[in-house]
Amino acid sequence: MTIENPQPLWQPDPQRIADAQITRFQAWAAEHHGAPADGGYAALHRWSVDELETFWKAVTEWFDVRFTSPYTRVLGDRPMPGAQWFPGATLNYAEHALRAAATRADEPALLHVDETHEPQPVTWAELRRQVGSLAAELRALGVRPGDRVSGYLPNIPQAVVALLATAAVGGVWTSCAPDFGARSVLDRFQQIEPVVLFTVDGYRYGGKEHDRRDVVAELRRELPTLRAVVHIPLLGTDAPEGALEWPALIAGDQEPVFEQVPFDHPLWVLYSSGTTGLPKAIVQSQGGILVEHLKQLGLHCDLGPDDRFFWYTSTGWMMWNFLVSGLLTGTTVVLYDGSPGYPDTGAQWRIAERTGATLYGTSAAYVMACRKAGVHPGRDFDLSKVQCVATTGSPLPPDGFRWLHDEVRDDLWIASVSGGTDVCSCFAGAVPTLPVHIGELQAPSLGTDLQSWDPSGRPLVDEVGELVVTNPMPSMPVYFWNDPEGTRYHDSYFDTYPGVWRHGDWITVTSRGSVVIHGRSDSTLNRQGVRMGSADIYEAVERLPEIKESLVIGIEQPDGGYWMPLFVHLAPGAVLDDALLGRIKQTIREQLSPRHIPDEIIEVPGVPHTLTGKRIEVPVKRLMQGTPLDKAVNPGSIDNLDLLHFYEDLARKRS
Repeated sequence: MTIENPQPLWQPDPQRIADAQITRFQAWAAEHHGAPADGGYAALHRWSVDELETFWKAVTEWFDVRFTSPYTRVLGDRPMPGAQWFPGATLNYAEHALRAAATRADEPALLHVDETHEPQPVTWAELRRQVGSLAAELRALGVRPGDRVSGYLPNIPQAVVALLATAAVGGVWTSCAPDFGARSVLDRFQQIEPVVLFTVDGYRYGGKEHDRRDVVAELRRELPTLRAVVHIPLLGTDAPEGALEWPALIAGDQEPVFEQVPFDHPLWVLYSSGTTGLPKAIVQSQGGILVEHLKQLGLHCDLGPDDRFFWYTSTGWMMWNFLVSGLLTGTTVVLYDGSPGYPDTGAQWRIAERTGATLYGTSAAYVMACRKAGVHPGRDFDLSKVQCVATTGSPLPPDGFRWLHDEVRDDLWIASVSGGTDVCSCFAGAVPTLPVHIGELQAPSLGTDLQSWDPSGRPLVDEVGELVVTNPMPSMPVYFWNDPEGTRYHDSYFDTYPGVWRHGDWITVTSRGSVVIHGRSDSTLNRQGVRMGSADIYEAVERLPEIKESLVIGIEQPDGGYWMPLFVHLAPGAVLDDALLGRIKQTIREQLSPRHIPDEIIEVPGVPHTLTGKRIEVPVKRLMQGTPLDKAVNPGSIDNLDLLHFYEDLARKRS
């Protein structure tokens, strides 16, 4: 697969390149640490992976990371898994997240927006005061370094305060969104045995109130390790018996006391989607997240004190943790709690306008929904402050790039990024000094030795291969919870290529240095040796106005054959007749490959997703192979279990 040299969709002008923090960093690192002064981003990236220790030392100096105890070296142990970063060092993540309060006390640290779309500011001074008060109360409750503190909370300022107060005392934060049902939350929280639970009585979404008091009562019953439950009355109800009241816990006026913890001390627990078993409880460290997020947000996203950072997310997705880390760069963080499309599809653009967002992040699915709904963001909203629109969650199709360019602004930096919960960061994506090509991520991130490998471990260029990372990154998990021997951790990433992180995505690294993501490698479609990511099929098929959403799987048959069905969820009023069947097949034949025309096209009532919005391909594949539902999927991780019964019935009929 040779990728020709097309014209870029966007190119930063010379002034923008000169002003970018990454440009200033390169000049400074050249002077102080031997980085290449010339050769632009490609040379800087090469140096950052060849001289890994020098690069990360430079990052800590550039961003003035405060080590209260010095480190003995940057990388103690290098082999993966088990790489040891900055041994000997102590620091505190929350202390760095609140540093801007010293110089910008009365400016907004947070802008909270709900479905009324009216921003409510929380100043840096107020955020620091609330964190100081809550941290003191947590200590009074007996929370000690290493204790777990959990939140069943929407994307509201209270969640940020609770995370930072937990980090300040050296506790370990974890959260789930309140649209998760009790079973999903317990599958996560029971693994880590929290001592404190922050809860809401309910939330508002799509113009409706959703009462969650029964779920909270069940969580209290089923989490025996809880010493305290904190009630946040979003819907205005009284605290249940025995619960503490949020306003009382943040009423104090003491300076935060920041526990100085080792670099690899756990900061938070994130969870894999858990579609085929209990979600993996992924533990990332205070120091690892601090330096990775400073690099990613400060250099790659080019964020600083003049910026406003909005990403549509919930507290159940790693993008929320990433969003909160915007505070590390002194940026004002926009928290939106509500439906992405309420009261209309253009809602997120309205929020970007009203908050003055400079970096606006959303999902590829939302961009494509706006395109389909005929939204005109640039015409209908003042988006003059938006410098960058970033997308993640799934690959942004080429049509999505074109639509953003045409409908938002032709001088728009479009950053499609890809990483994962596993590292709470990006392997590849935004670089403010590089051109943007349609359908491509700009480049691998600094310090990330991202490669595409064939099955025998040979690097590929301009060919599809496995996404691997051959050097450790500071935000890689320090361990999984309840995995004392590290076997589950090892098997998740290091089973295929010993000592090399295999992520489970198909990618192409182009000869220009950009990256194309093709979808998950464990659900890749392999017809007669031609491999294709499911994302390629979705992009082509979902251009058809009759197709609301689709799901494709490839199943190796016992007789050596291969069955590839395409499931289609039709738009209202559409009919899967011969004409539409013909157009679907013609679209795939002409745009992708004749080999990837599905063997069957099956109308379905909907496409199942994980709770974080990803289509679940592998569990549906397992159902179709005859695996019982309870073995094929963890029911608590799915947005609509009834849908899976439909696929289960379908599999039964076929067999």
